[in-house]
Amino acid sequence: MDSEPNVPIFNVQPPAAWELYAYGLARTLINFVNKTAWRVKIIGAEKLPEGPFILAPVHRSNLDTLLVASVTKRRMRYMGKDGVWKYKLAGTVLSALGGFPVHRGIADREAIRRCILVLAGGEPLVLFPEGTRKSGPVVDGLFEGAAYIAIKGRAPIVPVGIGGSERAWGRSKKLPRLTKVVLVIGDPIYPQAHGESGSNRVSRSSLGKLSSELGSSLQSCFDEAQAILGL
Repeated sequence: MDSEPNVPIFNVQPPAAWELYAYGLARTLINFVNKTAWRVKIIGAEKLPEGPFILAPVHRSNLDTLLVASVTKRRMRYMGKDGVWKYKLAGTVLSALGGFPVHRGIADREAIRRCILVLAGGEPLVLFPEGTRKSGPVVDGLFEGAAYIAIKGRAPIVPVGIGGSERAWGRSKKLPRLTKVVLVIGDPIYPQAHGESGSNRVSRSSLGKLSSELGSSLQSCFDEAQAILGL
């Protein structure tokens, strides 16, 4: 598939040694802030698969992207607006830190293609299945993109409940609050369990079942994380 106009060329390349070093350095700093500012506690890190996977956290705060960086030392990949990559230095730094460009105006299929390429490269991919920050204790209205990418990319989805991040810096708060946060990692959900993985055509029933299972698992992880904090 040809790249869209003005969208940086995106190919899967093994990360260079300096990129891994840069990511490790940045993650060390982020992890330090997470542990000191929000006393982050992670439950279930041993459940993370060794190969590629989709990390699918709930989304209640601007902090969530930084918080999930603490779950593994492996470099994880995040989608970002392609405009930043127009600046060579900024693009180089963001790529080293796991970001990859997606043009706001391109079709969803191009964004999905890039996500699948990340998984094909053997790296974990972070996707927020709720799409945007939500509020409250209920996980619902999931987009089916995570399930579709899991099936096409032959990768498990790992649900993550993040308790306390809304209290720390929710949508209604202008400034972050220093308070404890708990991340609960659930069991990986494998698309093969729904009869499809990497097929050319993804059935609506498989997509619906996988999304439903993800929603249920996310709710359980979120409930557990909130309960630990007494929320």
